[in-house]
Amino acid sequence: MSGLLIRPRIRPRVAVVLVYTAAMCMNGLDSTIVNPALYTIAGDFGRPLSAANTVETAFLVALAVGLPVAGWLGDRFGTKRVFLGALTAFTIASAVCGLAPDLDTLVVARAVQGLAGGLLTPVGMTLLFRAFPPHERMKLAKVLIVPTALMPALGPPLGGLLTEHLSWHWLFFVNVPIGTVAVLLGVFGLREHVEGPEGKFDTVGFWLATPALGLLTYALGFGPSQGWTRPAVAVSAALGSVLLVAAVLHQVRSKTPLLKLRLLADRVYGSASALAGVTAAGLMGVLFVFPLLYQASLGASALDAGLSVFPEAVGLMLASQVVDRLLPKLGPRLLTVPALLVAAAVFATLAIPGVAENAWSVRGLMFLIGLVLGTAVLTVQISGFESIGPADMGQAMGLFQIVRTLGGALGIAACAAVIGGGHVTEAAADPGPYRTAVWVTAALVAAGALIALRLPREAPQPPPFDDEDAPPPGEGLAADEAPAVKG
Repeated sequence: MSGLLIRPRIRPRVAVVLVYTAAMCMNGLDSTIVNPALYTIAGDFGRPLSAANTVETAFLVALAVGLPVAGWLGDRFGTKRVFLGALTAFTIASAVCGLAPDLDTLVVARAVQGLAGGLLTPVGMTLLFRAFPPHERMKLAKVLIVPTALMPALGPPLGGLLTEHLSWHWLFFVNVPIGTVAVLLGVFGLREHVEGPEGKFDTVGFWLATPALGLLTYALGFGPSQGWTRPAVAVSAALGSVLLVAAVLHQVRSKTPLLKLRLLADRVYGSASALAGVTAAGLMGVLFVFPLLYQASLGASALDAGLSVFPEAVGLMLASQVVDRLLPKLGPRLLTVPALLVAAAVFATLAIPGVAENAWSVRGLMFLIGLVLGTAVLTVQISGFESIGPADMGQAMGLFQIVRTLGGALGIAACAAVIGGGHVTEAAADPGPYRTAVWVTAALVAAGALIALRLPREAPQPPPFDDEDAPPPGEGLAADEAPAVKG
């Protein structure tokens, strides 16, 4: 029959899970996959390694810049439209990165990737959490863990493999088919939700918060390797701190803030956000410092040291099974507090003299870190939004990601300050400062257990007379029905 356009019918919740997973896997991989190829990229373009490092600098800083405005954009223009727009930009930028004829083009395209990635995570999680009510989010553990644990861990070995056997261009080309399929699936399968932000855009908040996060991310990310007294790092840290204080004061006083800091006053969400920052600081700190301790203790190569922490990702994968089974029975508080205490004990064990010298002990402890800390992190991520309504979900997700991103950067910076720069120059390097830094990460995780006492005892329960077999609102809509729009 001519003139008829056949549109595939895809269940919205299935589409949300598939599109979110694909997009976050791309984003997670790109945060680590380029690192092994920087030497090759510098050589191909005839530039020094310090210049090639701007490829990662551009990505990380742009990613932080995109976070403050993500919630507002999703509410104003619709989560589906913003998410698919960011995913399209990320995919196109990936192709441009792979085709880049010079380093300047690669850096600009990488910055576009980072900016799009900064929008993808909070807007994508908003889509996911709006599609599943609180009592069903425990099922999402297996979905959330893949991009957050496995993909970043696979980045370095996959990046090295592709660079060695194909070329560094394929580090970016791999995103193109995945991103294209995900965008098409999202166009037909996702439902739109426009919340409608209150009042006009907070221009002052934007010009305070956005550069503040970008500057602080630059300083915290590159201070350990380039030195805290380097002018670019020192100025970024000072100016970023001033702007951040000004941004917080403005957000608190504004009637229509860019970031709804008042959400942090909610007991459950505020505790979950604080826990996200503390656990990210501990985990990113130990993943930064322990490979250095491993090299100092054993004289191991950088590759061996990197592979020594890979079992952590395997433990994180299994943590999704633990959360799926135990969270409904134990509740957030009883599951998170013991998990954090055990994780702190495992962190501390890594710092005991003699432990780092045993490769199998290291692998086993790293696996345990992934399992127990992953259980706590997933529980917090799933249960922390129980009291957040659909109207505030976009803002809450953006704020949550900002706290977690800054927490991870602060954890690395704290460890770097303890070890005095974090460089291992020879096998006989003194492992003492590295052990002290590991103790710092253990203390951070243990402190998280105190915060976790504020989490609710009971897991989210289905509302009365809830029909588990009934499709959620919108599942049965025909493809040509109007989308759900509020505001």
